[in-house]
Amino acid sequence: MSKKDTDLMDKIVSLCKRRGFVYPSSEIYGGFSGFWDYGPYGADLAYNLKDLWWKRFVKSREDMYGISSSIVMPEQVWQASGHLKNFTDPLVECKKCHHRFRADHLKNKEKCSDCGGELGEEISFNTMFPVQTGSVDGGTTTAYLRGELAQGMFVNFKNILDTFHPNIPFGIAQIGRAFRNEISPRDFIYRVREFEIAEFEYFIKESDWEKHFEYWRKEMLEWLDEIGIDRKNVKENDLTEKERAHYSKRTIDFEYQGPIGDMEIQAIAYRTDYDLKNHIEGSGVDLSYRDEVNNEKFIPHVIEPTFGLGRLFLVVLLSAYTEDELGGEPRIYLKLNKNIAPVRAAVFPLLKNKPELVSKAREVYAMLKKDIPNIEFDDNGNIGKRYRRQDEIGTPYCITIDFDTLEDDTVTVRDRDTGEQKRVIITDLKEAIV
Repeated sequence: MSKKDTDLMDKIVSLCKRRGFVYPSSEIYGGFSGFWDYGPYGADLAYNLKDLWWKRFVKSREDMYGISSSIVMPEQVWQASGHLKNFTDPLVECKKCHHRFRADHLKNKEKCSDCGGELGEEISFNTMFPVQTGSVDGGTTTAYLRGELAQGMFVNFKNILDTFHPNIPFGIAQIGRAFRNEISPRDFIYRVREFEIAEFEYFIKESDWEKHFEYWRKEMLEWLDEIGIDRKNVKENDLTEKERAHYSKRTIDFEYQGPIGDMEIQAIAYRTDYDLKNHIEGSGVDLSYRDEVNNEKFIPHVIEPTFGLGRLFLVVLLSAYTEDELGGEPRIYLKLNKNIAPVRAAVFPLLKNKPELVSKAREVYAMLKKDIPNIEFDDNGNIGKRYRRQDEIGTPYCITIDFDTLEDDTVTVRDRDTGEQKRVIITDLKEAIV
């Protein structure tokens, strides 16, 4: 990693802490490796990404069924899916300091990068998180925090068939948290132990898999455009058989070329009928699909688009981070698409010690907030400091109520990217910032 790349990551980490996007988890106790908390602006940005995804891939379609499955699932599910056998990373431990590392992330597999000690033999480490359910010793049952969302959709496949009687092709979608016991979490929120993903399983006839794979591949690229990630910085990595997960016949990783190298942010996999077949065997329940038109019964195959929301969150910030000069002074701003920005517009009184300006600003703020919930009122510091703060948050517009407002009901609307200001009638504000 070059110094420029390191500097960019350091700047993003600093901005996230300073402006309330991301905090270290349990920071007052020294933090907790592999876990992070999202602050007010980070939570808003994350929810905006999720809402946009849900609208695009679920609510705007007739062939998608949204669910929210349990985070804790019984051991039998993960035995059937192959995760207890195959969900492993290569681990080595230093014989001197006992720090653990993923062997495939090391340049030198003989010496510890922390203390120079000798590294032990490579072993396979299962990254699933086991939990004990039950209330008394001897009466507990082993379960697992889900390592992926997919199994929640496969075990609900029959429920969707029985309740909604969908026609193939159709999908089951959800957004939620998953857990992997990463050996060496690193790179801020990129490689963590608790993360959020958006995903759907799209059930198809085997003969149509290439057609649907290509359709969803293109949809995933258009999604990157919608959230402001430049496709020129994204490459598609068609994985080899050795690189693919145990359930996949074809997988493409979408990788952002960022400051820590190629960053996998989303992927599309052809899972064949692997999961449904294994759950039929594991549960004894018939999970086949009956085509009533052709009187045909078969086990559907599956195309799986997966979106790493935390990683997309990070790449959105990396893409949006901008340094320039405005009014002869250097500034930092986030050039976020307004459809995902945590704050759509901030309303200012020109002077906070003038009650008539504050009152009018509050009136404008209340009017806008009825229709645009992510409007912010800001009277902290002088006007220049407010502009700089909102720029760093990524707020597309700043609306200033000044003494002219009291005379003619016009306000100043400042554009984040250009710094240009124009007068707008209050009744036209909504249309000006939507």
